[in-house]
Amino acid sequence: MSNFAEHNFSGQKALIRVDFNVPLNEAMEITDDTRMRAALPTIRKVLADGGKVILMSHFGRPKGGPENKYSLKHLLPHLHQLLNEDAPVVDGEPTLTNVFFADDCIGEQAHMTAGMLRKGEVLLLENLRFYAAEEKGDAAFAEKLSKLGDIYVNDAFGTAHRAHASTAVIAQYFAADKRMFGLLMEAEVKSAEKVLHNAAAPFTAILGGAKVSDKILIIENLLERANNIIVGGGMAYTFLKAQGKEIGSSLCEEDKLDLANELLVKASAKGVHILLPVDSVIADKFAADAQTQTVSNDAIPAGWMGLDIGAASITAFTAVIMASKTILWNGPMGVFEMEKFQTGTKCVAEAVAAATAAGAFTLVGGGDSVAAVNQFQLADKVSYVSTGGGAMLEYFEGKVLPGIAAISGG
Repeated sequence: MSNFAEHNFSGQKALIRVDFNVPLNEAMEITDDTRMRAALPTIRKVLADGGKVILMSHFGRPKGGPENKYSLKHLLPHLHQLLNEDAPVVDGEPTLTNVFFADDCIGEQAHMTAGMLRKGEVLLLENLRFYAAEEKGDAAFAEKLSKLGDIYVNDAFGTAHRAHASTAVIAQYFAADKRMFGLLMEAEVKSAEKVLHNAAAPFTAILGGAKVSDKILIIENLLERANNIIVGGGMAYTFLKAQGKEIGSSLCEEDKLDLANELLVKASAKGVHILLPVDSVIADKFAADAQTQTVSNDAIPAGWMGLDIGAASITAFTAVIMASKTILWNGPMGVFEMEKFQTGTKCVAEAVAAATAAGAFTLVGGGDSVAAVNQFQLADKVSYVSTGGGAMLEYFEGKVLPGIAAISGG
């Protein structure tokens, strides 16, 4: 494994696996370009060295071959715009980066276009998932892709948990000094490693979301590492019911009540403090115009459901967050997409930002948590915002991620 920042790409073709799986509206316009922007530093470093860039990515979930709505050609104009936003001016004229598109990711046209690239130019390949061989981790397909570049760079943390041809299998076709992480992947791995293996105490994990079943493995792994685990969102009501509390019509996984109690017992035995909400903002229906009230979690009335944490829970959670030196946040505290039920998530986001300002290392990951810090304009107020929801979750569950292991060996 070679170090990306120290490598000189002059005259070399860098085959970069990026995650350009961005949302489009019906007019095929990008509605959130976060993932594309995240890849820019890696691309620009290669170009600045005088190298050539070949980008490959998946996009959506095409079934059985090419589909126009899943073509990466729709991203080409925006990619060109992003790469030329701060184009250097020479003799009064901006020096623009040429961006080309190959309507296949393997085959003659892709190889010919890649071969004709000049230094400082970029080639975007068509959607890898137009071939079933990509998701199957097919070695022959991976080998064909590998012939497009001199050096393989994996900068797609969001797909690092998949053993696909372009994310893991392909690395074997490059010598150890010709395969490496890009700057985004390096930052993701470094931040995750810091929290999982080098966390300064007190270490607090904030877990939210709908289901305990989605977070069982991460809770069990964090019991070995965290000092505090704050539980919010829909999953909290399974824990509360397991303790014998009345939760009304709140979300609950009836088949996970015993498990919830087991986790509480394990935490107590290890000296890990699990904090459950003590009150809730409840509603008479799951809707933006619902009637609401705040009640103690000892007795939520029949027919009412908890959709956010209450003021007393916010106060308790904030105190623990502010006393922490390392914080991992994965999952919202309530249905923050609806204004009536966003206070808990917003206050936790603000507490994480305040703890960061006070010197804590804070890592936010998971689609909803990332959406929340973006919505409340706090993304630049935390230490690191992860681009990989599923990948980060699996990393914190203690799993080996194929996309990382293929390059680093672990």
